[in-house]
Amino acid sequence: MGVTANNAPAPTPPAESAIAALVYPATRTVDQIDGYHGTPVADRYRWLEDDTSPETTAWVEAQNRVTFAYLSEIPFRDALRARLTALVSYPRISAPAQKKHWFIFTKNDGLQNQAVYYLQHGEDGVPELLLDPNPMSADGTTRITGVAIDHAAERIAYMVSVAGSDWQEIRVMDLDTRANLSDRVEWVKASDLAWAGNGFFYSRYPEPEVTAAAFSSKNEDHQVFYHAIGTPQAADRLVYRDSEHPQRFQYVSTTEDERFAVLSTSDRGNGPDGNALSVLDLSTGATEFRPVWQTFDDEMAVIDNIGDKLLVVTNRHAPNRRVVLLDPADPAEANWTTIIAERAEPLDGVTTAG
Repeated sequence: MGVTANNAPAPTPPAESAIAALVYPATRTVDQIDGYHGTPVADRYRWLEDDTSPETTAWVEAQNRVTFAYLSEIPFRDALRARLTALVSYPRISAPAQKKHWFIFTKNDGLQNQAVYYLQHGEDGVPELLLDPNPMSADGTTRITGVAIDHAAERIAYMVSVAGSDWQEIRVMDLDTRANLSDRVEWVKASDLAWAGNGFFYSRYPEPEVTAAAFSSKNEDHQVFYHAIGTPQAADRLVYRDSEHPQRFQYVSTTEDERFAVLSTSDRGNGPDGNALSVLDLSTGATEFRPVWQTFDDEMAVIDNIGDKLLVVTNRHAPNRRVVLLDPADPAEANWTTIIAERAEPLDGVTTAG
């Protein structure tokens, strides 16, 4: 037996006899050999890649029986759970976001699985429950992954994830009545929520041909759509698609005045850490995004617009980041105006207020 830093006896693992009694289930192998650039590579467990097959399900269940039989014998497990519970059991509240007269924020009493969204009318208003994801599932794993209030502060769009999945569904609520509207947008993944007029932009992949394979199939062809409130998803308008680069990510945000839709494209699957930028001036009735920055080696994030120009935080020639003002109609780097110069301290985040 050892001792811990505070001279208390060190926890003791399960007895050797308990470990010796564990019998791991047999794992079938197959004669699968793939060729990669002239090199044969054996993949004896290929069948386990079918995560929905009855055989894989039975194998996982057998593995779990061994795992939890061992874990249940750990004598300090309950004490560890109690200590961790005590450490996280304190109230938490987020900073509020404001849209016109509404303030929205989250609270967690300490042991809730998911944070609860509250809405407050004005600075002196009383916080009211808006969205509580905890009762949405019996095991508390359903969560709200993003919210956005429209420009008129009349409706809120929010994304729901079930059981920790990356797949999300967008729903819409009337803020005055707190009633959910009929709108449902499915098969959303890696997406922003960007209101513009009577609807919002979002990103999604094509619906899987076999729904059961949704959690294991390859995701390609990330697309941007626009959903008009009160219409079925089948009527959503395709806004942007890059068929020649199906592994790129496409995100759309809108400026606070909803004049510009900003398309940020990531090619991280091929290595670059930066992103390309394109904009759509919604005030002109244009339908195609106009390129602003088309390489992927630098970060380019639009903060907001000032009239015709865009405030952008970037690490272009500034590893610690800086803020520049650029004209999307003439975005050459030589024409940028530095608003906040790079400093010795990294610029962690930028937002606007007032």
